[in-house]
Amino acid sequence: MTSFVHVDYATEHPGVVRAERALESFKQFRRGFDGARATASLLLAALVSALLVVANQVVDTWTEGHLLAAWIVLWTVAFASLALLASPVRRLAAASRSGLKRWITAYRAAEQDRKLWEVALSDARVMADISRAMNLSTRAQRLMRSHY
Repeated sequence: MTSFVHVDYATEHPGVVRAERALESFKQFRRGFDGARATASLLLAALVSALLVVANQVVDTWTEGHLLAAWIVLWTVAFASLALLASPVRRLAAASRSGLKRWITAYRAAEQDRKLWEVALSDARVMADISRAMNLSTRAQRLMRSHY
C-alpha cells in the first residue's frame, strides 16, 4: 500500500525574512533622515554647551547664598541660546552642506578633465576631438555675440 505524506516546509528562512525587514526599516529611516537638520542640531548643541560652560563658570564665582538665582540665570542662558541660535545655525549648516556639494562637484569635474587631458596627450584622436569641440565652441560664441 502506498501512502502519501504532505509535509509543509517553510519556503522562506525566518532569519532571512528578519534581515530583509531590518534592512527595509533601515532604508525607511535613512529616507526620513535630514543631514542638514542633524548637522544644525549638533552645532546648536555645541554652541549651547559652550554658553552653559561659560555661564557655569560665572555662577561658580557667586557665593552660596545666591545658588537659586545662579541656577535661574544658567537655565535662562540655556533656553535663550536655544531660541536665538536655532535658525542661524540651521542656515549655516545648510549653506555649508550645499557649499561642500558644489566643491565636490567641481573637484570631480576637474579630476575628469585632468584624466581626459592625460589621455589626449598620448592619443592624437582624442586631442583632435578636443580641438574640434573647442573650435565649435568659439564659433558658437562668436555667432551669439554677433546676434546680440
